[in-house]
Amino acid sequence: MSADAAYDFDLFVIGAGSGGVRAARMAAATGARVAVAEDRYLGGTCVNVGCVPKKLYSYAAHFHDSFDDAAGFGWQLASPATFDWPTLRDNKTSEIKRLNGIYQRMLEGAGVTLFNARARVVDPHTVTLTNADGEVSVSAEKILLATGGWPWVPEFPGSDLTLTSNQVFDLDSFPERFLVLGGGYIAVEFASIFNGLGSETHLIYRGDLLLKGFDQEVREFTCDEMAKKGVNLHFSANIARIERKEGALQVELTTGETLEVDAVLAATGRKANTSGLGIDVLGIELNSEGKLPVNERYETQVPSILALGDLIAGPELTPVALAEAMQLVDIHFHKKTPRPLDYDTIPTAVFCHPNIGTVGLSEEAAREKFSKIRVYRTDFRAMKHTLSGSQERMLMKLIVDDASDVVVGAHMVGEEAGELIQGIAIAVRAGLTKEDFDRTVGIHPTGAEEFVTMRTPARY
Repeated sequence: MSADAAYDFDLFVIGAGSGGVRAARMAAATGARVAVAEDRYLGGTCVNVGCVPKKLYSYAAHFHDSFDDAAGFGWQLASPATFDWPTLRDNKTSEIKRLNGIYQRMLEGAGVTLFNARARVVDPHTVTLTNADGEVSVSAEKILLATGGWPWVPEFPGSDLTLTSNQVFDLDSFPERFLVLGGGYIAVEFASIFNGLGSETHLIYRGDLLLKGFDQEVREFTCDEMAKKGVNLHFSANIARIERKEGALQVELTTGETLEVDAVLAATGRKANTSGLGIDVLGIELNSEGKLPVNERYETQVPSILALGDLIAGPELTPVALAEAMQLVDIHFHKKTPRPLDYDTIPTAVFCHPNIGTVGLSEEAAREKFSKIRVYRTDFRAMKHTLSGSQERMLMKLIVDDASDVVVGAHMVGEEAGELIQGIAIAVRAGLTKEDFDRTVGIHPTGAEEFVTMRTPARY
């Protein structure tokens, strides 16, 4: 219920992304007076320049392989398949506009007041809103910062010629030669996407192997599969400079190699989007990672100022922001005792080609945590490819604490890995044992059954 009529609102949310919208709707459902300010687009990064358009483009890129695979099953294309970039780009835009409308209707239906304005915190209970109509101030008992992350680009000669992941979806023309700088989620996903759509694709990474923090075997296996599909991987390299010459971009690497491409995507990470929020005035300081420190109640150093999602420590994933929003509302509006999220068993997927799905501990992390582990793994050519002729292989892997027999990690590289690992994540989150997996009857013939049929440890 409404907490204090002395304020205009009980909760004021800055940012209408996944976490902010969920928190606003759920808080409003308790009877609280809630408002949201957004100066860009409803749905945040995920809907507009992240998960949603990326997955749509990933689907598009997979058709390239599907057309090739079809021949072994008797399908003959009348002519070589061609790809039309404007069709994909514009259909994506239409879908995002539809989703923007859904988010607006959800907020309106929940009774949330929406301000299309730039918000800035001026004191622990006051927000100033600025748009084309001018400036106005409103008060709230609690203010939630949910502004997410923003792409970060390192500085080097010609860095202004690069694109960020916010821009790459809406290029006027399709880049026949595409270069990605970076080695994380976004980099490997877009390298796979543009390679699948037909670009000559290069990935440049300063490290010796992409996807730092993932299971080592998964990283190595993914590199091999991406290379087989035609992505040119350049490790232990960086961009020294970029110059525009005769309509193209000349990219000089720190290795001395020069590449000529049509577009360069800087996928070098994202930083908490705190610029202009006014938190410095309140004395709220960022930690060493550029994030907002919060307690178990999602309170910053100023208790009336809350934060969640990409602004705070933890996996930068949409479902995590949603879970945090639900928990925040439980704590502050249902008055429930905080129950910290279990960040160790949050599943995730990387939509490179082939996909990666993972939950729990990597083999390396498990060896550090437990005195003895058992590793079960298999890699194989999927049944589909016995006729397609594709040489793509699939990796599946379970990490087991030997003392308790509990499965503490599960990893997969292969088609639809994200879809499959969601079910496995329930088992890992529940603390099921390898015996539980072994006693589960598999579905035949599927690749998924390998998760319940691996019997002999590959190593200890």
